[in-house]
Amino acid sequence: MQGMIIAGTHSGCGKTTVTLGLLAALRKKGLTVQPFKAGPDFIDTGLHRVACGRTSRNLDLWMCGDAYVKACFQRHAAATDVSVVEGVMGLYDGGQGTAGLASALGLPVFLVVDGYGMAESAGAVVEGFRSFGRGAVNIAGVIFNKVASQNHFNRLKECVADVPVFGFLPRDLNYEIPRRHLGLLTAEEDPLTLVNLDRLADTIISNIDIDAMLSLPELTINANASNLQAAPQPKQLCRVAVACDRAFCFYYEDNLDLLREAGAEIIRFSPLADKTIPAGADAVYIGGGYPELYAETLSQNSSMLASVRDWAEASRTMFAECGGLMYLSEGLYDQTGCYFPMAGVFPFRTKMRRGRSSLGYREVLLKNDGVLGQRGATMRGHEFHYSEIAEGQRYPQDALQHIIKDRAGAVLPDEGYQHKNTLAGYIHLHFGSNPNLAKAVINFCKDKKEQD
Repeated sequence: MQGMIIAGTHSGCGKTTVTLGLLAALRKKGLTVQPFKAGPDFIDTGLHRVACGRTSRNLDLWMCGDAYVKACFQRHAAATDVSVVEGVMGLYDGGQGTAGLASALGLPVFLVVDGYGMAESAGAVVEGFRSFGRGAVNIAGVIFNKVASQNHFNRLKECVADVPVFGFLPRDLNYEIPRRHLGLLTAEEDPLTLVNLDRLADTIISNIDIDAMLSLPELTINANASNLQAAPQPKQLCRVAVACDRAFCFYYEDNLDLLREAGAEIIRFSPLADKTIPAGADAVYIGGGYPELYAETLSQNSSMLASVRDWAEASRTMFAECGGLMYLSEGLYDQTGCYFPMAGVFPFRTKMRRGRSSLGYREVLLKNDGVLGQRGATMRGHEFHYSEIAEGQRYPQDALQHIIKDRAGAVLPDEGYQHKNTLAGYIHLHFGSNPNLAKAVINFCKDKKEQD
């Protein structure tokens, strides 16, 4: 099997477009491709799935650690011909970002360079990135983006020394994925048509020498057999209903796998379209997404709102993150200031801000025993949202369940909103950050099931 990382000089240089095109092109050439995303991004992983037909996985060293990331990569890469990892931000940004991941996994990097408004100076850019890695990062090749003409590409290519240039994407590609406040449109909103993906794949095949890239010996991965063994099928202990639709689509796929390995059967349902929580469910998991875009439809689905509210009042197990927290509040104000009632599990309202409310890695310490584990347990995740709890409706601080720190260890305001056995917060937790987390959720769910 083979593997590579598609990195960029900076955010916005075109690495997502190159990655999606490469995934589609490799699939079109008959190869089985496994996509990955460096860092915590949910949206890119969904787009990867559309491009190549396989579920993409997040690889995040800060959230999950070296051992987990290596095992995850090798396990999912094993059954495929080639694995493609899309980097995050610029190659060297973020400490344990793309460069750290390339070093940990021993993967070569193909650097995407935005050629717009540049010619011979591109040589200095590539040399700077090559030498800055000091041998820890293997930049195996360069792909230029936004190239005006064949002559422009020739000038860019001729000035690059010591690093192969494998091709380019033209400036007139006219291919762009629509964006909004949290980033690109999600896969659930169909921003990638099959026609456009096919056209992008053909452009990649015509302008980038994929065969030459794949011929590089450093792409070969030596698999660790101990990481490739499938987990034994566990005894089913409970059924977890997971909210999955256009309003709620931000989940780490590993979280669902880890729940399954701990004994859960996953049942998907839609707060937008379904009338009640699925019959036979023992727990509910409502992830993040864009409830503010579908607030009217969510609010009008009174049967589902009542089902969720009754579930919480009956002390049944429920966990929600970010958009899920907004859904469990009394109601939300969308971007225009319109108010829409929601489930009313928590006694506050949420509202959308014009600017970003919070962004960054988070470490969570549990103050008390609960659905996520025992007091003192720690876990990690990521926070990125434009909403906040409305003024004058702050939750009592002594009722909050989580002590929060940022990546640098600085203490942030407590979080973790709890009502009976419903727990919610803004942080998207990665269950791979704590080997006992998924088991704790399932054991809590099983205990409650037996008590009922």
